[in-house]
Amino acid sequence: MTDTDQAPTQGLAVTEDDGVLTVCFNRPEAFNAFTGEMVLETASLLEQANARDDIRVVVLTGAGPAFSAGADVAGDDASERFDVHAMDAANRLVRAIVQCDKPVVGAVNGIAAGVGLSVALACDVIVAKQSASFLLVFTRIGLMPDGGVVATMSASLGRTRTMASALLGEPIPAQAAYDAGLVSHLTTDEDFDDRVEKLVTRLRHGAPLAQSATKRAVNAASLGALEAALENERSTQTMLLRTADAAEGMRAFSEKRRPTFWGE
Repeated sequence: MTDTDQAPTQGLAVTEDDGVLTVCFNRPEAFNAFTGEMVLETASLLEQANARDDIRVVVLTGAGPAFSAGADVAGDDASERFDVHAMDAANRLVRAIVQCDKPVVGAVNGIAAGVGLSVALACDVIVAKQSASFLLVFTRIGLMPDGGVVATMSASLGRTRTMASALLGEPIPAQAAYDAGLVSHLTTDEDFDDRVEKLVTRLRHGAPLAQSATKRAVNAASLGALEAALENERSTQTMLLRTADAAEGMRAFSEKRRPTFWGE
């Protein structure tokens, strides 16, 4: 693929080739943890692609061992850097994926955690490496799931399995995710790039009006609760971000220790 100068934002590698826009989260040293700038720029690229006839498919993927580990909560001031603006940025990105008229492929090359999982599950076609895993880690740091993931995951897994994943924070291996319908395609690590390319090629040659109509119909039937989930997450998560538990959870994460929560 050829490079493009559309996204100078640090942490993103953006390419365009023959109607395919690929956005690669490119902070492998941090497991592609999202900065606010990365989230907003990715949302902007999707919104722009929606208005471009020359873009037929969008691919979201990651560099190195992770798709994305979620929001970047490293550092001593992490709890001070997250507020309603962070929620708005994440919600904008999820909406941009779901509302994009073009098929959006989530090429999950490694772990997808936190809001990284929210982004992956908002995609239309989700291809996972055998070595990938999916993880809702929010409660581990005193927060609740966001990015609409309670709606997108429930649409695939149902209430009880989504609840268990959210409360316990246990990883879902790629095979189990595929068996449960959380992802659409599973490949060996060696065949991953080839499988993604073949699927993208099929989508690129598909009928764009029919694909757009199909996407809207499936999302209307299966994600009717998404907007309500996004708004509920926005208000409740904003409150949780101000708690002592959230501050302790983020400190513990940075210090690589188990947090102590007091319900405050």
